[in-house]
Amino acid sequence: MGQRAGEDSEQTEDVPGPRRRTGGRSARVRTAVLTATLDQVTEHGIEGLTIGDVAARAGVAETTIYRRWGTRTALIAAAITELAAAGNPVPDTGALRSDLRVLAEQVSRLISTPGIARLVGTSIALSADPEVDAARRRFWHDRFEVSARIITAAIERGELPAAADPRAVLETLSAPLYFRLLVGEKPIDDAFIARCIDDTLVLHGHV
Repeated sequence: MGQRAGEDSEQTEDVPGPRRRTGGRSARVRTAVLTATLDQVTEHGIEGLTIGDVAARAGVAETTIYRRWGTRTALIAAAITELAAAGNPVPDTGALRSDLRVLAEQVSRLISTPGIARLVGTSIALSADPEVDAARRRFWHDRFEVSARIITAAIERGELPAAADPRAVLETLSAPLYFRLLVGEKPIDDAFIARCIDDTLVLHGHV
């Protein structure tokens, strides 16, 4: 009965009318479904993800998901893109070292979240699927693009040489964090973050 109600509600939503507002229920349904997808993938992996489970978790009809996303891989791709869009605000402390610390702490919290390693692994395993691969690329591209503002601001303040490559700086900082947790399976502590920041500043000519 719960599913039937969901279907009726979604059918009502689809009826066009002059007073239909942008967002509203449609936006809430999208958020609920993508959140449920991320939760399912991080908890059970792609092998444990079903449209039915996602629908039940999100409180919507399965038909809603099929109509909007069509396939399971398209749904995962959309969820990965949503994760990138829901990132942390860009640090703006006024100094490169403290900006890098905030950023490193954000990265550490993200990859320490239960299930994120499984999600990363899932996106790589499904990289042969064009939709998932495109979403994975957008995820990393968007994170680098947003975080690059930190490096650009540091160059403008004279803390880094004008030739500094924002992406290279960010890779130097974040790569050891991902490796330590996802490959080395060791916790990221304050001392390790401080070492990553020091290495990054020295390598890229911090003034």
